[in-house]
Amino acid sequence: MTDTLLDELLSKPVGPSFPPRSADPERDFTRQIEVTGDAAEVTVRGPVDTVTEDAATAYLRTQGLDPADWRATGFRSSEWTMPGGGLGVSTKFAFTRTKDPETERPPVDELLAAVETYRPWVPHALTGGDHTFIVALGDMQFGKVDGDGVSGTLQRTIDGLNRSADLLELYRGRFSIGHVHIGWLGDHIEGFVSQGGANTWRTQLTLNEQIRLTRRVMLHALTTFAPLAERLTMAAVPGNHGEAVRFSGKGLTRYDDSHDTESLIAVKDAAALAPEKFGHVEFYVPDTDELTVVVDCSGTTVAHAHGHQWRPGKHFDWWRGQAFNKNSALHQADLLLAGHLHHEHVDTDGPRTFLQPPSMESESTWWRHAKGTTGAPGLMVAITKDGHTPVKEVVR
Repeated sequence: MTDTLLDELLSKPVGPSFPPRSADPERDFTRQIEVTGDAAEVTVRGPVDTVTEDAATAYLRTQGLDPADWRATGFRSSEWTMPGGGLGVSTKFAFTRTKDPETERPPVDELLAAVETYRPWVPHALTGGDHTFIVALGDMQFGKVDGDGVSGTLQRTIDGLNRSADLLELYRGRFSIGHVHIGWLGDHIEGFVSQGGANTWRTQLTLNEQIRLTRRVMLHALTTFAPLAERLTMAAVPGNHGEAVRFSGKGLTRYDDSHDTESLIAVKDAAALAPEKFGHVEFYVPDTDELTVVVDCSGTTVAHAHGHQWRPGKHFDWWRGQAFNKNSALHQADLLLAGHLHHEHVDTDGPRTFLQPPSMESESTWWRHAKGTTGAPGLMVAITKDGHTPVKEVVR
């Protein structure tokens, strides 16, 4: 990958415009932003000499908005006397978007060129092993404009898979690993069904382009890990963003009707054309009208779910309910892998373990505006055998 392409893929994050400085109540000013579609309002409050249109424009930049895409259309201002006797001003500046982000779509061909064949460092010939190396990832939401956008999320996902392949060899110094398992935990695309389609304007790629990126990232994982294990398994579950159809924003077809799982099925079909390379690879998706899938990993029954079936923190309550049904595969599960909530979460209840990797996207802009925090993206790797998962690591 050329430096120019790398720069293009990583060009989204924008640093603060102002260097950090010590707080000074007499001079510090507060700023607030509200963006609705093509309109933005920036409120700047502080001493009169600091409340300028330039200050409002600079704040746009700190929030990841390019000032060149916005034009000031008006303002409303009020004054008051500050504690030190100086004049204080609060001004609300109105901005209108002048450039449609749809015209600034990421170059899809260059994005796909980032999915290059990676050759991890493997100093020794493969030998059999009785442990499984797990790679768990999800919530790429390819197509979403938030954070560092499609380019950043794609680069991060490919880098995470490549680093995981290198970690596999390192962990073979501690464990005999003959099986590699990759869990695709849903919401690999942003789609156009979430929030009743309200995310459409902030989605830069077409649906087919989002699916194409997902499929080729899965193919990259296949070609990277297939030479590194005697047994390679890949499982995918449906996420809420990947639902193929919703009616009136609510109803859907079957629960397994998902672009997240269909992408893996397409990779399975491609692998079947080269049995000499991929004959040892197994693919799994949920059964008809189901949302979960389980895979045996060296004596550990590993369950996969997206995570939108339970409220935050209620994963074990949901798991207990599923396990109460003796016909459910969750009845036998030792390890549950799930996504959806976008942050790292490791939890145990007796012998059972719950692993939730972070999202691969860098942030939800809505969440940052509401709560102030960005993401800490990454995927997770783990080592398991006979129901025990002693190693869990976030790869960033």
